[in-house]
Amino acid sequence: MTTTIPRPEHPNPQKMRENWRNLNGTWNFAFDFGRSGRDRNWHKVTNDTKNTVLNTNENIFENWQSAPNENPFTQQITVPFCPESSLSGIGYQDFIPACWYQREIILTKEEVTKCCHLHFGAVDYFCEVFVNGHSVGTHQGGYASFYFDISKVMHAGKNTIIVYAEDNMKENRQPVGKQSRFFYSRGCDYTRTTGIWQTVWLEFLPPKHIKTLRYFPNIAEGKIAIEVITNGSGKLNATAFYQGEKMGEATSVLTGNQTMLEISLAKTHLWELGAGRLYDITFTFEEDILQSYFGLREVAMSGYRFLLNGRSVFQRTVLDQGFYPAGIYTAPSDEDLKKDIELSLACGFNGARLHEKAFESRFLYHCDRAGYLVWGEMANWGLDLSESEAVFHFLPEWQELLQRDFNHPAIVTWCPMNETWDVNGRKQRDEIVELIYHTTKQFDSTRPIVDTSGNYHVVTDIYDLHDYCQDPAVFKEHFTGSLQENGEFWDEHHLRQSYQEGLPYCVSEYGGIKWDPDNKPENAWGYGDAPQTEEEFFARYRGLTDVLLQHEKIFGFCYTQLYDVEQERNGLYYYDRKPKFDVQKFKEINSQHARIED
Repeated sequence: MTTTIPRPEHPNPQKMRENWRNLNGTWNFAFDFGRSGRDRNWHKVTNDTKNTVLNTNENIFENWQSAPNENPFTQQITVPFCPESSLSGIGYQDFIPACWYQREIILTKEEVTKCCHLHFGAVDYFCEVFVNGHSVGTHQGGYASFYFDISKVMHAGKNTIIVYAEDNMKENRQPVGKQSRFFYSRGCDYTRTTGIWQTVWLEFLPPKHIKTLRYFPNIAEGKIAIEVITNGSGKLNATAFYQGEKMGEATSVLTGNQTMLEISLAKTHLWELGAGRLYDITFTFEEDILQSYFGLREVAMSGYRFLLNGRSVFQRTVLDQGFYPAGIYTAPSDEDLKKDIELSLACGFNGARLHEKAFESRFLYHCDRAGYLVWGEMANWGLDLSESEAVFHFLPEWQELLQRDFNHPAIVTWCPMNETWDVNGRKQRDEIVELIYHTTKQFDSTRPIVDTSGNYHVVTDIYDLHDYCQDPAVFKEHFTGSLQENGEFWDEHHLRQSYQEGLPYCVSEYGGIKWDPDNKPENAWGYGDAPQTEEEFFARYRGLTDVLLQHEKIFGFCYTQLYDVEQERNGLYYYDRKPKFDVQKFKEINSQHARIED
């Protein structure tokens, strides 16, 4: 049986309850170029509004100051695809300062007796949500997931949900990542995303329920410790399984709303490269039943080495931008999310740096299952870090993402920012970078943190660098310590930052080899001159990669990039994910033994 709902799968496999409803699909839609819809009471519109005043005597409208006399929702959009995308059914790619969504849903008498949460995977950038004419909350941030409790404003029968979204990209006051701040996409900036771009869904819960979970594995003793926060007191049970076999359980009685559980596991199945080996776990708190999972693994830095479960592992990662031709920020299907991991593995990579975008929970779930290493990053580009207020536009959302993504075993490094820069001659405020690092470390001491990938480092657990030199011979000289000022590697930003001896380091961007078989350089962007033949391409790729694999101190690399994105033509695959070359050749090069690994 086929479904007409796009992206029908549960959006967050780490927190699944049986009673939920996917709200993806057709919504009514309106542009608001003047940001005047609020003044015109668009938040009070229902499907019955047709240039007539609504009956304001109805109870759900009792707080209205005035009723709408227009219905602006003359278009329809397919959620969760942004209005810039073709999959949305709109495909409008100029700037959208504001837009509105509207949908009516039917709730049963049983459903309205529950606690009801209205979830949004992500809305870019600021939004306000209305249910039956009542504002239920606002959210700022284009990447973090959030929800509102709508229990007090819903009723049995027809209910109207309206979402207002603002997206102001030109004032350097919001993280935009790789979204172009110019009319056209250009260089390494691409088509914008506005409004809803991840799944919208309802969740029906009992009055007492679990709010948050955090897992702390202990691989030496074969245990998992779990921090659980609820919204009240009661009895809590957690039972762990592996492939259907019970592995252990623990019970706690909460007199407040927080506890720590510890489960001794009957068998130890480690999360490793290429083998996720996830444990399933069921929580029962009073009437609340929650399904989740965890991976048993530990990561650490030891000297120059990256350790996974105590073993030195070389990070063979690739840059993944998370863009799709038809969906822009949103993968057309769950299979497309899995496919990008499979394409990477086929080239011999064992992970990815998720670049200038906080990826959706569903993608991270597939990384967890595949035993696929990733760096958790945020979309900091678009922020002016020379202004102190930038911290208010970044840190609160980053904290939300840390909470959302903490339990993913695939995330082995936090990287809040990428290539922070000075702006118009004003230097970045290093204290902002330092504050973000320490906040991240305070929340999660189990993972290494890169403060800002590439430049300018302030305080960091890993000193990573970006080097797009295209000549393998010169590239090798860059990592010959006797030739370099800091005794280790060439750093184009050495005047702004100093490498501390003994700090582990890696090359988190290199390559970016341009390949444009159409021979239209004015329509393509990449690093350096494009090779003229396939043989020349592979010679360059091998030469650059061998330098990093053979280095005694470098613990990993990240090649730019997995696939082309619009005009940027330096991927190993085309934008439609078709291979440019025989990917087995990349796998042979990338799979060579690295000097630093066990």
